[in-house]
Amino acid sequence: MSIEKMISEHPAVGDDYNQSLGLAVKHTLYCAAICNSCADACSAEEMDMSRCIRLCSDASDICTATYRVASRRTDENRAVIRAMLAVCVKACEACADECEKHDNAHCKRCAQMCRECARDCKAAMETLHDEAVAA
Repeated sequence: MSIEKMISEHPAVGDDYNQSLGLAVKHTLYCAAICNSCADACSAEEMDMSRCIRLCSDASDICTATYRVASRRTDENRAVIRAMLAVCVKACEACADECEKHDNAHCKRCAQMCRECARDCKAAMETLHDEAVAA
């Protein structure tokens, strides 16, 4: 099942499907799961990973809130969606910065997903800005 198709089939979307936003929603969904899993894996590490656990948990929660808000299309609120995407970028960049300090595979994967998510959220913010300017 594709979240992008689900959004595009929403009755309020019609021909107004925003591909960048759809990709950001998909990646925030994936990033939430990967950050959550990384936080759990960090808790099993022998060294103190408390900062990494905190940043992964924050990113996971913020990604979850972002995909939920950004996937709603009935009477959408672009200003709130842009704000959520901006916060998601900050959380993902902070998480990636921390995870990149560690040599374990789960942190490397988490950092990569966070970088992809931040990139896609930035692109979606830009398209939402462009749509608002054009309106």
